[in-house]
Amino acid sequence: MLCALGSSVCYGTATVLQAVAARAAAGQDEGASRAGVDAALFVRAVRQWRYLVGLALDGAGFALQIVALLLIPIYAVGAAMAASLAVTAVLATRVLAVRLSRTEWTAVVVVCAGLAMLGLASGPEGRAPAPPWLEWALLGTGAGVLLCGAAAGRLPGRSRALALGVCAGLGFGVPEVAVRLLERPSLADPALYALLLGGAAAFLLLTSAFAHGSVTTATAGMVLTETIAPAAVGVVWLGDRTREGLAWLAVLGFAVSVAGALALARFGELPAAASPSRSSGARPGDRDRG
Repeated sequence: MLCALGSSVCYGTATVLQAVAARAAAGQDEGASRAGVDAALFVRAVRQWRYLVGLALDGAGFALQIVALLLIPIYAVGAAMAASLAVTAVLATRVLAVRLSRTEWTAVVVVCAGLAMLGLASGPEGRAPAPPWLEWALLGTGAGVLLCGAAAGRLPGRSRALALGVCAGLGFGVPEVAVRLLERPSLADPALYALLLGGAAAFLLLTSAFAHGSVTTATAGMVLTETIAPAAVGVVWLGDRTREGLAWLAVLGFAVSVAGALALARFGELPAAASPSRSSGARPGDRDRG
């Protein structure tokens, strides 16, 4: 659980840096189309130091996440990942001088309380053998995320942001499950390619969501799918369970953590509130609608 929380800190910090870089990259090409998923935008964002530092933090977070996934159930790790929004919110009060309302501070406390409940209720990781088709299903999901994301990028307004967030959340969920299936990785293992494809697709789609449209909406969609879908796979097919008699506490802790994270979803919009000196693509008062 400590590794999962450390991973959440890395991811929460990376979110702020990557979102600022994505907005700045979008501002470098005023004539760029906002339709579709812009791969060139990702290339421009990667050239910025904030995005690179964010990627380094993502790498450290993923390493800690792998350790956590090998020791505790997927549902506990997923809830900790959702708590990265609480990390982002608290960090914003220090780095970007953002003020949290009383409701938002309450949401931060709620997330922490939910994680504490999960920590008490979680048993060891499941030991049930995975169905042989699950690795191929993960690979198909990774490819499907990329295709659905390309279609979602052409939707209008708020629907586009929500669809991209949902697809990105599914993409991030693929590696969470794939790690559990890779006991002895080999180049012939579909789960390895699912991990790489799902993660890459999710980064591409989330970068596009950060740059155009309501990032709050996209973040909410991502949190829901990234936590619920892998947790369901872990419980149904991988044998994840709770401590004896504490299933109710795990369910309550999971629900409380995710609800608190959703209450903090607006912190995907932090770069828009940053000053122009911090982001060349941001203007005073320029905020996403919705």
